Amino acid sequence: MLKNISPLISPDLLKALCEMGHGDTIVLADAHFPAYTLGPEVLRADGIPATELLKAILPLIELDTYVDAPVMMMQPVPGDTVDPELLSACENILPVRIASLERFAFYEEAKKAYVIVQTGETRKYGNIILKKGVIAV
Repeated sequence: MLKNISPLISPDLLKALCEMGHGDTIVLADAHFPAYTLGPEVLRADGIPATELLKAILPLIELDTYVDAPVMMMQPVPGDTVDPELLSACENILPVRIASLERFAFYEEAKKAYVIVQTGETRKYGNIILKKGVIAV
């Protein structure tokens, strides 16, 4: 056990966050996401909502300030909607504007991720890409 690190952060996730460099991305994927078919390493966070894991990760990394969209979520397909509580929670947790990516564009970005974390999030479109930045010294 380490001090000041959420118990929601597994040792493998902590290692991945440490190994990531600026510009690398991490996907927090919902339980429906096709994580294993996209290519990057997949870590499991079963039973943990994406929003709770997001709150645990953000104190450990900086988001990339050199890009327009350091945070992206999957856009609902036409005729579908994002759970308003999920979107509101993410907006309240994140210190930046959340960009929206069309479903298949989101999959393409996820293929480039350093790691995908399959969470226990059961709300549709609970998929978030975070781009890691540089810690200001």
